[in-house]
Amino acid sequence: MKIISYNVNGIRAAIKKGFIDWLQTHPADVICIQEAKAQQTDVDVQLFNELGYHDHWFCAQKKGYSGVTVFTKIKPDYVKCGTGHQVSDDEGRVIQLDFGDLRLINAYFPSGTTGDERQSYKYKWLEEFFDYIQDLRKTHPNLVLCGDYNIAHKEIDIHNPAGNKNTSGFLPEERAWMDKLYSNGWVDTFRKVHPEPHRYSWWSQRFPSVRASNKGWRIDYISVTDPLSDYIKDAEIYPDVKHSDHCPVYLELEKY
Repeated sequence: MKIISYNVNGIRAAIKKGFIDWLQTHPADVICIQEAKAQQTDVDVQLFNELGYHDHWFCAQKKGYSGVTVFTKIKPDYVKCGTGHQVSDDEGRVIQLDFGDLRLINAYFPSGTTGDERQSYKYKWLEEFFDYIQDLRKTHPNLVLCGDYNIAHKEIDIHNPAGNKNTSGFLPEERAWMDKLYSNGWVDTFRKVHPEPHRYSWWSQRFPSVRASNKGWRIDYISVTDPLSDYIKDAEIYPDVKHSDHCPVYLELEKY
């Protein structure tokens, strides 16, 4: 199974920038989209269906905001929208799909960049979500967690760690959450394959030159639970795919 996770920063904007042409290259079997910023009815889904993709959407109640979508060539056995946490579900942050004994979770983690209130909510969301996925492992041991985590885990994952030590997305409490995740039965698939520095998945749009100079952050991840670790065949980041301020991240699993 080949999986991509990609924050498109608006599916309609991405389509105008060649997203459909990129899909025609068949980059993966399952493509997890975050920040679709659209209702399903806002997009011509035939564009995806004609390429062999089933489409599954969980949209925010607020139009033009958040939302997660999965395009998959493998028909899922089951689709679940949300986690039962109201604010998260109202914002369309988590969709889950079962493929046999594998459950794939596509999640758009909150950002705390707009102020203290959202940063506080981000911490609350992280704790609720951690408890949720750890409980889920009791019944679904084979989990894949794709998404824009909105956190750069370690200094290697950000171009200027010293200058961003007080910036949302690289705060000690956020990084500690990532430590907790990866010390409690989860694996960072990209880092298992690629220990090298200067590999990023997001670049600020406020300064257009930062992408060209690769002054970025790695905030997009595909994590798996320990039972899937031995099946990691490949993992990659595709910075040359440019429909968004993010780029796609990729995982190939041998077993599925």
